[in-house]
Amino acid sequence: MILPAPVLAALAVPLAAAGDGIDYIEVVSNAGLASQAVLLLLATASAVSWAIIAKKWLQLRRAQSESARFLAVFWQSKRLDAIYQAAEQLGASPIGAVFRAGYVELSKVTQRKEGEGGMSEQLGGIENVERALKRAASAEVTALERRVSFLGTTASAAPFVGLFGTVWGIMRAFHDIYRMGNANLATVARPISEALIATAVGLFAAIPAVVAYNAFASRIRVLDGEMQNFSADFLNIVRRHFFS
Repeated sequence: MILPAPVLAALAVPLAAAGDGIDYIEVVSNAGLASQAVLLLLATASAVSWAIIAKKWLQLRRAQSESARFLAVFWQSKRLDAIYQAAEQLGASPIGAVFRAGYVELSKVTQRKEGEGGMSEQLGGIENVERALKRAASAEVTALERRVSFLGTTASAAPFVGLFGTVWGIMRAFHDIYRMGNANLATVARPISEALIATAVGLFAAIPAVVAYNAFASRIRVLDGEMQNFSADFLNIVRRHFFS
């Protein structure tokens, strides 16, 4: 089995950094079917991980930037409708999305005729706003966490997949040595090097994934905390001005 040229090119990056004087592309192309399947799987996981890292980094950066801008508008403005218009323009802000959900629910509650119902109905109104804020915050966290789990899976599984490829390659190497009846360095070096490449590629796929996963998880926790704090502040404002 010969790997396609794009896959060999993708593998060339980690393999070229592993050392000089060895044609790793030739080593990979001459590897066994199982070893090539492992390398193909790891190369694909690495490529997908890098695509997710780039997209998620841009998404979180924009979310943090627009959330900071929204909070500045929220605390400076005195009209909720003006804040709502600003929130619509800052569509990438999860805090802005939480505010929009709370504002829409608050508008529905305040449209009731004055004097209709008693204190229990008013309390039901504020509870509706609180539930809307919680639902919106949960939805935003889910959107921010989308595809991040793939990075965690790659970080956890890639070293073991690479180790499997290495073990399989070493088994194949010893089988060839037994079949040839010759165990000198020239016979052992090539199949062992083929086997160890799988571990190197597995680490190349896992290390960026685990670093990015931890960084993204930390930034998502910060945004989640900011949404919870904003929800509490918004509910306090609503209680004072609409349910006092």
